[in-house]
Amino acid sequence: MAPGEVHYVYKETRLNLEPQSASSIVQLRVPSASSHSRTVSRITNGASISEDEKAYRVKNLATASSIYRRKHHDSPRSFLWRVLENDTILSIRAADVCKRQKEPDATLILHLKFNSLLRTSCIGFADCAEHDAVTVFVVDHANVLHSITLRPDAFRKRSATETNFSDACKSYSPPGFGFKYPHRLVAVSPDQLIVTMHDGGILRFDKNKSLEATHGSPWKETIYNVAGWGQSLRGLVPFQRTQTVRHEKINMELTAATSVAATSMGYDDTNFLFTICLDHRMRVWDVRTGQILYTGDILNTSRDPQEVGKWIIEPSQSNLIRIVNTAQGQCLVVTYSPIGAGEFKFWKVKGNNQGSVLVADLFPNHNLTPQAPSSLDVWTLADFGIAQHDEGPEIWTLWKNNFTYRVQTLQLRPKSSAGPWSAGWKSVFLDNVPPTAQTSSSCDPTDATERWLDLIFFPGRFARSTLETALAMYEKGSGSAKDTSSRGSRTLAESICAVIGSTTTLDQGSAGRMDYDQFRASSEVQWRRFYRLLVELDKQRGEALSLVVDMDLGMPWVLCADIAVAIRQCSSLDAVCHNMNAPEKNSEDVAALVKTGLDFVDNFSDGMLQLCRAALQSEMFEDQAKTDEERLQYFSDKAGFWRQVTEEECNQVVDSLGPNFRTVTPSLYEDLFDLLRADNDENSRELQFAFTNLGRSVVVRATQDTSDLHWQILFSQLILLVHMEFEFDNEEDALHSRFDVGAIYRKIIAALRRLEHVKWMAKTEMNAPAVPASRRSSVSGSSSPAASKRGRDEPQVITVLECILGHLLGLSEAESQPLMTCITNVVTNLCAFDSDIDLLPYLHQCFLLKADRPDLALQLSPFAGQDAFATYVQGRVFLALQDYDTAAMYFKKAAIGLSISHRNIGRHSSGLLDDTEWNLLNNGLPKYHSHIVNLYEKQKAYSFVIEFARLALQFTNLHDPESASINSELLSRLFSAATIISHFDVAHSALLAMKDEAMQKSYLRKLIEKMCETGQNRELVSLPFAGLQDKIDEILLDKCRTAKDVLNGVPYHQILYAWRVSRNDYRGGAAVLLDRLRKLREMGEGDRFGADRGDVMDTAVTRQFLLLINALSCVEEGQAFILEDVPEQTANGEGVALGGVVDIERLASVVGGREAGEKDARLEQLGKAVARAGKKRETARQTVTLADLRKQYQEELDRVVAIQNDQYEFGDEDAMDLA
Repeated sequence: MAPGEVHYVYKETRLNLEPQSASSIVQLRVPSASSHSRTVSRITNGASISEDEKAYRVKNLATASSIYRRKHHDSPRSFLWRVLENDTILSIRAADVCKRQKEPDATLILHLKFNSLLRTSCIGFADCAEHDAVTVFVVDHANVLHSITLRPDAFRKRSATETNFSDACKSYSPPGFGFKYPHRLVAVSPDQLIVTMHDGGILRFDKNKSLEATHGSPWKETIYNVAGWGQSLRGLVPFQRTQTVRHEKINMELTAATSVAATSMGYDDTNFLFTICLDHRMRVWDVRTGQILYTGDILNTSRDPQEVGKWIIEPSQSNLIRIVNTAQGQCLVVTYSPIGAGEFKFWKVKGNNQGSVLVADLFPNHNLTPQAPSSLDVWTLADFGIAQHDEGPEIWTLWKNNFTYRVQTLQLRPKSSAGPWSAGWKSVFLDNVPPTAQTSSSCDPTDATERWLDLIFFPGRFARSTLETALAMYEKGSGSAKDTSSRGSRTLAESICAVIGSTTTLDQGSAGRMDYDQFRASSEVQWRRFYRLLVELDKQRGEALSLVVDMDLGMPWVLCADIAVAIRQCSSLDAVCHNMNAPEKNSEDVAALVKTGLDFVDNFSDGMLQLCRAALQSEMFEDQAKTDEERLQYFSDKAGFWRQVTEEECNQVVDSLGPNFRTVTPSLYEDLFDLLRADNDENSRELQFAFTNLGRSVVVRATQDTSDLHWQILFSQLILLVHMEFEFDNEEDALHSRFDVGAIYRKIIAALRRLEHVKWMAKTEMNAPAVPASRRSSVSGSSSPAASKRGRDEPQVITVLECILGHLLGLSEAESQPLMTCITNVVTNLCAFDSDIDLLPYLHQCFLLKADRPDLALQLSPFAGQDAFATYVQGRVFLALQDYDTAAMYFKKAAIGLSISHRNIGRHSSGLLDDTEWNLLNNGLPKYHSHIVNLYEKQKAYSFVIEFARLALQFTNLHDPESASINSELLSRLFSAATIISHFDVAHSALLAMKDEAMQKSYLRKLIEKMCETGQNRELVSLPFAGLQDKIDEILLDKCRTAKDVLNGVPYHQILYAWRVSRNDYRGGAAVLLDRLRKLREMGEGDRFGADRGDVMDTAVTRQFLLLINALSCVEEGQAFILEDVPEQTANGEGVALGGVVDIERLASVVGGREAGEKDARLEQLGKAVARAGKKRETARQTVTLADLRKQYQEELDRVVAIQNDQYEFGDEDAMDLA
C-alpha cells in the first residue's frame, strides 16, 4: 500500500450504552470504611440535569471505561465498567456478545455509589478460580481500598444485591497509604493485588485468611522499593530528593510505574509484575519476593545520562505495555514509547517458577514506528492491544485527535524477509458521521416534521439524555417560554415539536394569502438549527477512552464516553465500497461499476431522488403485468431523472465504463451479485449460542448499516442500468443487444424489496413481548409489588427485528472464525437476497397483531403476498384497525383458498390462531365463514356478523349432521347479531329457519322482548311469524299477566291488543283491554281526573272503557262477550284472582291495619286464597257482555259526576267511623 493510502478491512458498529429501561439499573451504595470518609456533593446549579451541558457531561459521560474478561468462568465472561458522575459511580454490566441457548441473560446494570472520589487509575478486577464470582478492587481519594465480590446473579436478579450487598463489600484503610500515594493498581487474584506508589515502590496486599477470628486486619501489606528502604527514606527528605515529575499535586519519582501488567506465565505459585516507569525503563518484579528481575530501556537503547529529561514519560500515560501468554514459562511483551513519534518494541520473555526471567528483543534491528492515520492532523496514540495468531502477533492501535479517533491494525510477520512491518497497516472504517436530512419541498409526500423525527429518533442514533439536553439548550437559546406544566405529560418527540413549532409562525404573503412556502422554509431552518446542536452535543459521547482486544474471541472494542464500538470484519461488498479509490486487483471492474452508480445518483437533487424512490415503490410492491422492456420504460418515464442529467454527467459514466458501456457485461453483474450473496457456511447451521442483549444490539446496528449501504448501492445500480439501457445511438450498441437487461432489472428489484423489509424491521421499535409472571419473578429474583409495578410501567423498547427474528440469529459451536467475522456473516446472511432466513411478511404481521400493534402490521402490507392466507392476514390487520369494510373485502378474497382442504398445511401464525381456529380453515366454506363470524363478533361489528353468517348459511348442507350443527350455531349468531342492532327482519328469518324447537322458543321470547322494549310494535305486528303466532300470543299474554304498572314501562297490553286485532281477533283484543281496565282501577286511575285537559270525565279508566266497548262492538252480536276470571270472595267481600299473583301492596295494607285481631284474620284469609290459587284446577269464570260493559261504563261516569258534585257513597266501615 502506498504511503498515505488507507485500506479498510474492518468497520465499526457503534452501540448506545443508554439502558433500554430505567428498571435495568440497580443503584447500590458502597459503605465507607469509617464515618470520617469525605463525602462528595453533586453539582446541580439549581437546574435539572437535562438543562445544563456541564451536568449532562457529569451524569452521562464516563471519565474512564474498559472491559474486563474473566479467566476461569464464562457466564458472564466479560464485564464493561465505566466511571460516572464526577468519579463517584462505578457502573458495571455484563458485556458478553453471545451465551448458551438456555442460559439466562444478564441484563442488569450495577451502579456502585462511593462516598469519595474514585482514583480511575486504581480500579481492578479479578476472577476467582474456586467460585463463580468476580472481585472488584477500587481505591478512592480518601485512600480507602474497597473490595466488592459480585456473583453472576447480581447481573440477573435484583434480589441478589438488594438483600446482602453490604456483606459483599469490604472497605479497608491501608496504613501503607498513610505516607505513600497510590498511582496504579493491578489485581493478581481475588486474594492478592498490587498498588504502585508515587516513589517507585509497590505495595502488595495479600488477603489475611486467618484473621484471628474476625477482628484482625483483612489484608496483609508488604512494601517493596526499587532501591531499598534507605533510598525510600531519603526520598522523603526534601533537600535530598532526586528529580521528580509533578502530577496531580504529587511529586512523582522517576522510578514510579505509570503502566503495569501482571502475568503468571502459566505457573500456579509465581507471578511477575511488568512496570513501565517514568524514567523510560521497564522493570520486571517477582511478586512473591519483591525482587526486581530485570531493568532495561523500553526501546532497548542506551541513553546518555545527561539526556534523561528528554525521555521522561508523562505520569498520565497508562497504556504502555501489553502481555500475551504464548506457552508455559513464555510470554510476549509489547511496550510502547510515547516519546517523539512513538515506537513499539516486542519482547520475548521466558521465566520459571524459581524467580528468574530472560528478556530478549524480538526484532532488534527494526524500528517499529506506528503509522498515524493522517499527516494533516496531530494524532496521539491513546491505547493499543495485541492479538496472537498463528502467523504472528497482530497489533491494534487507537489514535485520538480531540473527540475524533481512528483505529488501525497491523499483522506482524516475524519470519518475513521483508520485515515484520511488511504487511502494511489496515484501517477501520468509522461511520460516525450523522446523516443529513433531505431538503423539504412542496411535493414531498412525507411531512417535514415526521421526516425530522424519523431522522432524530432512529434507533441507536442519539441517546435520550442527549436529546433532552439539546432541547433544553435550544429552548434556552431561542428564548422560548418553558411550558413546565405540560412538559411532564408530553412525550419527548411532542416536546421537541412544540418547542420548534413555537419559533415559526404562518403569516400572510403580499397577496393576502397564507405564505406556506415561507412557513416551510422557516420551519426547515429551525429544525436544522436544532439538529446541528444535537450533533455537536453528541460528538462528546464519542470521545475514545480505551481499546480492548478480546484475544479469545478475536474482537476489538473501543470504549468511548457514552458509546461502545464493536469492530467487525468488512463484508465483501463493504470492502469494495470503502476502498473504491484503491480497489484490489480482482475487484477493480466491480468497484468501478459501484463507484459510477453512486457518483451518478449523488448528483441528483432531493426532489429527483423522491421521484425515483416513488417509482421504485410501485415497481417493488405493485403487481406487474408488463414485459421487462415495458417496466424499464415505465420506470424511466415515471422517475424522469434523465431530464436533469447533464452532458458532463453522462460523459463521466462513459469515462468510467468505456464507450457504449463495454465494460458492463453479465459476468460483471454476476460478480456484483456474488458480493451480495450469503456465506454458504452460514446456511443450515445449528445454533448453539444465542446473542445476548448486547449481542443483539451489535447485530441490529450492523444490520442497519449494512442494509442501508446495500440499498444505496443497488438503488444507484438500478438508476444506472436504466440510464445505460436508453443511452445509445445505434441499436447494435444498446445494452439490451448484448445481454438480458430485464433479468438484471428483476434481480435488483427483488434484492431491493428484501432490503426494504430488513431496513423497516431494523428501524421500527416496539415494546418487547411481556414476560410471563412466573418467568419474570424467576429472572428478576423479586416478586415484590414494587418490583412488579416497576417492570410493568417501564417496558423494554426494542426493534421489530429483535422481536421477530431474534431467535433465528446466533452462532454455532463449530465457528472457527473470529467473532468479528461471524457477526458480519450473520448480518450479511440476513440482508442477502439468497438468505436462508425467510422473511415472511404475513408471519411478521401475525406476530405484530398478537402483540397488539396493528399499526405496525399495516406498514408491512406492501410486502404481503397474494396467497390466500396472506390475504386473510391482511383482513385481520384491517379488522384490528376497525376498518371493517376493507377487512371484509380481504376475507371474501381469501375465502376460496382457505376453504379448500390441503394435505400438508403448516400451522404457523405466531400464536395468532389457536387450534380451534385452525380447524375452521381449509375445511369448507361454512366453517371458514363461521370463523370470520367469530372474529367480527369479538369486535362487536354485528352488521358484518350478519353478512358472513348469511354467506356461511348459503353453503351448509342440512343433510350432513356436522353441517346441521354448524347451521344451528350460525343461525344463533345471526339471530343474536341482528337482534342487537335491531335488524328484526333478519332475526325473524333466522328464527323461522331454526330446527331446534327449544332454541327457537327461547330466541322467540328474546326477539319479542327486544322489539317491545325498543318500540318496534308496528314491525312486530307486520312480521308473519309463520307457525309461531300462538306462541307469540302466549308470550305477550304472560307478559300482560305479570305486568302490574300498566301505565309505565313496556305497554304489553296495547301490543297484545294490536297483535290480536291485526289478526281479526277482536274479542281476544277486548279481553286484553278488560284485563288492563281491571288493573287501571286497582291502581286508582279512576280517581285521577283529567281537569288539565278540560274534561273531568276523561280518565284512564273511562278511556279504557270506550276502547273496550269499541273493540267488542266489532264482534258479531252473538259473540260479543268476554269470559273473565272470577275472583274468589273472602268473608268480608275481598277477593284474590285464583290465577294471578299475590298483590304485595294489598298484603302491606293488611299488615298496616289498625286492629291486631282484624289484621290477623285478614292475613289468614289472604293466605288461604293464595294457597288455593297455587293448586292446579280450573278457574271459575264469568261472562261479560257488551251490555254489561256499557252499564259499567255508565256507572263509572255517574261515579265521577257524583264525586265532582261532592256526593260520596259511604261503606259500612265508614259509617261506623262517623258514628
